Amino acid sequence: MAIEVVAKKWGSSLGIVLPKELVREQEIRENEKLRIEIVRVFDIRDFKSRIGPLPKARTKMSTQQLKDMVRKGWE
Repeated sequence: MAIEVVAKKWGSSLGIVLPKELVREQEIRENEKLRIEIVRVFDIRDFKSRIGPLPKARTKMSTQQLKDMVRKGWE
């Protein structure tokens, strides 16, 4: 089962909250050990803010060509 949650500040750590529907469906109990797989949800619009602009010397593609190439891989 996969769900999407947002990590929130919890003291000096980060925490996630499991939706009550999931807890009921999976019959999760307090202090029960769970294995959680972490998969980041990435938005291409965040690309520039995460790594900065691409240096011109690295690519001769326009920004639009690069976006089209990335989108093609997601189809």
